[in-house]
Amino acid sequence: MDLIIGSHVSFKKDSQLLGSVKEAISYNANALMLYTGAPQNTKRSDINSEYKKEAINLMKENNIKLENVIAHAPYIINLANNKKEESYKFAINFLKEEINRCEKLGITKLVLHPGSFVSLTKEEGLDNIVSALNIVLKEEQKVKICLETMAGKGTEIGRNIDEIKYIIDNVLLNDKLLVCIDTCHLNDSGIDINNFDSYLKIFDRKIGIDKIGCIHINDSKNELNSNKDRHENIGFGKIGFDKLIKVIYNEKLKDVPKILETPYVKDEEKKSYPPYKFEIKMIRSKNFNKSLIEDIIKFYKKN
Repeated sequence: MDLIIGSHVSFKKDSQLLGSVKEAISYNANALMLYTGAPQNTKRSDINSEYKKEAINLMKENNIKLENVIAHAPYIINLANNKKEESYKFAINFLKEEINRCEKLGITKLVLHPGSFVSLTKEEGLDNIVSALNIVLKEEQKVKICLETMAGKGTEIGRNIDEIKYIIDNVLLNDKLLVCIDTCHLNDSGIDINNFDSYLKIFDRKIGIDKIGCIHINDSKNELNSNKDRHENIGFGKIGFDKLIKVIYNEKLKDVPKILETPYVKDEEKKSYPPYKFEIKMIRSKNFNKSLIEDIIKFYKKN
């Protein structure tokens, strides 16, 4: 099985997609995920076509397909709450802009947190997401929105298959919708990763396995059904290495990009280092490295 795996990478103003691809290559990845700007604010630089051109050439040289480059919409987009009309319109318009930026970059998958209903009812929140997506999605767009499965923290929507299914079933252009499964979120929402095959069967029956656009591979700091959403490095959390390997190498998902969003590793001086090069190596070997954290710190201190 030719594993499609990568991680979250940065997208900087002075190198954009080119810098993102270079970072992914440094991790020996053949997939990547990026935010087209900071996830917590609205500041966005214009897309540089020269960086894009260089990035695509570099991807070809390194066996990275453009279809395995994923974008993630910023957290500030909340389509589930329309209590303040201005904020709701902002979320809709900002999502439209993110789709346009993806179109310019040639990226065809954009992961989106469905949103939180806050002071409304869950039913109102679901209908607000449907209404917003019916405004946002256009027949001519190539970008597909990947609705992310959520941990069930607070009032967030997407904590189970039925909530995601409701959105897909009620959006008019639902051929523009896919799903992003997150292993930490599944665990925290109450899905035992031991029973992942059973989960996939239910997913296939209710939504269709062909709707899975990407998978976020994360261990969890939390116990099953904690509804907390705190990611952990692969094999160092409550899910564990062996269970995650079974998800990663599931034959039914072999063509789906797997993306690591695990936390940076900190040394005793609180300096942070990306774990992805080492986690990808460990995943490819299918052998758990107990000294992963120490190896990462040693490597970056030397280099």
